Amino acid sequence: MPVGLFRVCLLVITAIVNHPLFFPKENGTIPENTEEIIQKMKEREESLRLEQLRLEQEIADQEATQKALEKAAVVVEENKEEKVRWDMWTALSMVIFLLIELWRQDFQEGNWQDIGGEEDDMAVLGKAFKGVAFPDKAVLASFYEKRILGTTGDMARMREMVEGFADDLLEALRSVCNRDADMEVEDCMGVGSMYENWRVRKPFVCDLIVPFAPPEPYCFRCQTWCSGDSFPPDEQGYGTIKVCRADEDATGCICDKTKLGEDMLCLLHSQVSSTRPSSEMEDLLCFKNTQYLDADQVMKWFQIAVTKAWNRISHKYEFDLSFSLLDSPGALKIKFKSGKSIAFNLTPVVQYENSDVYFISHFPRSSLAAEIPSSTHWFLTFAVYERRFIQLVSKTLPANACHVSCLQILSFLHGKQCSLTGPSGLTNYHLKTVLLHLLQARPSQDWAPEKLEARLQDMLKFLEKCLHEKKLYHFFIGNGKVPAELGFPIIFQRAEPLNLFRPFVLRRDIYRKMVDTFHEMLRNMSALINEYTVHIPLAHANGIRKEPL
Repeated sequence: MPVGLFRVCLLVITAIVNHPLFFPKENGTIPENTEEIIQKMKEREESLRLEQLRLEQEIADQEATQKALEKAAVVVEENKEEKVRWDMWTALSMVIFLLIELWRQDFQEGNWQDIGGEEDDMAVLGKAFKGVAFPDKAVLASFYEKRILGTTGDMARMREMVEGFADDLLEALRSVCNRDADMEVEDCMGVGSMYENWRVRKPFVCDLIVPFAPPEPYCFRCQTWCSGDSFPPDEQGYGTIKVCRADEDATGCICDKTKLGEDMLCLLHSQVSSTRPSSEMEDLLCFKNTQYLDADQVMKWFQIAVTKAWNRISHKYEFDLSFSLLDSPGALKIKFKSGKSIAFNLTPVVQYENSDVYFISHFPRSSLAAEIPSSTHWFLTFAVYERRFIQLVSKTLPANACHVSCLQILSFLHGKQCSLTGPSGLTNYHLKTVLLHLLQARPSQDWAPEKLEARLQDMLKFLEKCLHEKKLYHFFIGNGKVPAELGFPIIFQRAEPLNLFRPFVLRRDIYRKMVDTFHEMLRNMSALINEYTVHIPLAHANGIRKEPL
């Protein structure tokens, strides 16, 4: 019984305790905020989802970056392998290029002038000769006798007169110059067509070159485009002349190449000798603020000196002397009271070392040096060696050889054509270069007088070939077959061949004019020659056949 009563009391007490009125008031609001809790849980879930997406994106970006790095590493590795292969191919290409270049030089040295055996090439060429009636031997002989042969005596008398006057004029020039400050003038030398006996067109003009040297203690140090230093392609054939003291750099002193301290003194060179005021260099005809000889300054000095010399000796002569051309500073003209005149060129030059190659300031009446890079660049002339070569070869040729006759006839035809259609880039120097090549290539017996017609055809065909290829090489530069008797400097024999037609490669208008003039000359050749040919007997004329080439 007590146990049962205890159980009933316990149940009552439990019911009272668990009655809702006994819960705090705030606990009774839980059911009212359920939606807010759910909303917060959703927001939390959404933020967690966004955070998860962000983390997944970062992981994906890291994986992409890793893949990019791995790919870049692979590309770098491949580039390294490709570079190694490229370097190998580059080296191999350079080796092949050098071998080809060496072969080309050897081939040019041995074959660039071996044109004597190219009879087939000569036959293939000559397209411009189709339909052209070439004058035969009788017509050429008559033309040469009537128009050209009679001028030889006139040239000899004119050379003798001009040389005598030039010697007197230069002697007077030396007397008016200051030996301690002015340039020292040497004896003049005759060069060109008048002294090689092939000039045909009047007026005859003698070309004289006058070597000069600086006063003591100075000297000239010459540098050419083939001396080892790099020269641009447009400066090939040129050189520079530096005015130095005779003892400068002779001992290999570095005082001019390094800057010494104020308390240091070179024991080999005094302070006076090491300093060169600009006025002193200008007095030595150098370009402003340099040690390089200025061609324009030299020509101004030479003109003034010649004028002073003539004023000193003019009373001895019964003629007047004047400068004839403004664009040719060395062009002089002797005017007699009778109205006749004699023209000649007196051009100062500088000797290259101990040879007969000379630096020339300008070419009278020539377009060879029409575009000189600057007034400190001097063109090299080989005129003395050209004259000697012709004289040397002439000794081995048959009597009355036709080599000079060929050049005279071709020069005459070219001059006449230029007088009709205007001047072109083709000059008499180009024609002489063609003859020099053929003289070296053909045997002596091929220049017998009866072979004038054949050799003249060879010259025209060789010139046509050069015009077609735009290549006419200088005879001496790069020619390893120059006779040793000439004593020609080896440095120019080993140089790259100099293409005289190179200026026309880029100037297509001049090249086109030159080609057109050549073709017009061929078409007018017979008419020009017949115009100056004496009458040929009818019996002889009936035996003449004019066959087109």
